[in-house]
Amino acid sequence: MHRAGHEVLLVLTQPDRPAGRHLRVAASPVKRFAQTEGIRVLQPATLRGAAPEVLSVRELRPDALVVAAYGLLLPPALLDAGRYGAVNIHASLLPRWRGAAPIQRALLAGDGETGISIMQMDAGLDTGPVLAQHRIRIESNEDSGSLHERLAALGASAIVEALADIEAGRVSPIPQSAEGVTYAPKIDKRETRLDWSRPAGELERAVRAFRPAPGAFAMLQGEAIKVWRSRVESGEAAPGTVLHAADELVVACAGDALAISELQRPGGRRLSALEFLRGRPLPAGARFA
Repeated sequence: MHRAGHEVLLVLTQPDRPAGRHLRVAASPVKRFAQTEGIRVLQPATLRGAAPEVLSVRELRPDALVVAAYGLLLPPALLDAGRYGAVNIHASLLPRWRGAAPIQRALLAGDGETGISIMQMDAGLDTGPVLAQHRIRIESNEDSGSLHERLAALGASAIVEALADIEAGRVSPIPQSAEGVTYAPKIDKRETRLDWSRPAGELERAVRAFRPAPGAFAMLQGEAIKVWRSRVESGEAAPGTVLHAADELVVACAGDALAISELQRPGGRRLSALEFLRGRPLPAGARFA
């Protein structure tokens, strides 16, 4: 938006938080960019009640508020603060995958496509009318990291186009359909544990959905082993049974098997299955929990 010539009056972003392996407090990328460009930044922990930041926004009398993966609910006093209201860049084809984790949920469900929805925000959870949608195909080897990058680039171009259309009066908001509504709640840590009683296809999608973060894991002899890369392989045995342990670690599921090619022990680095097994040999018949 800045490069397209829009005047960005103010940036609201989350408070600085610990990040990275060493958990050093770090500013968000949007804050760093704003500071480089001399744009005012506010970092409220909440916008509930009479937050002073709400008054600060209203006093600016902006044309529009643009929201992308902000993580805080906007109160009514902000939704109508701009002449054109608040516009959200959402990483799904609404009304499918309303909520916090649309990218991961689309991968977990095995969706063949997703996209960007530019929507007019209202008081609901991603329920406002859609101003524009842009679709992309989800590739068979896609993970949440690569899909996020593609959608971020698509969202950037889509919002610039949408703002031009809004200003020119070329936008016709379309209410979301009551059919096809699904929700994408935030990922719970418990979901990232691989359940061997599920089909291998589901587990392979989970590995990709949780890569690069937080990572899917499975329990092996009391250790939480991260599973980073895998594919579906034919095989049959009690769920969790190691069928083959060489260049890949093949583990039986409820249907077929999961061939794991990259793993990580707690505190260690990512290893190929071959490297992993050199340090920790596993006989056929060993069990993952």
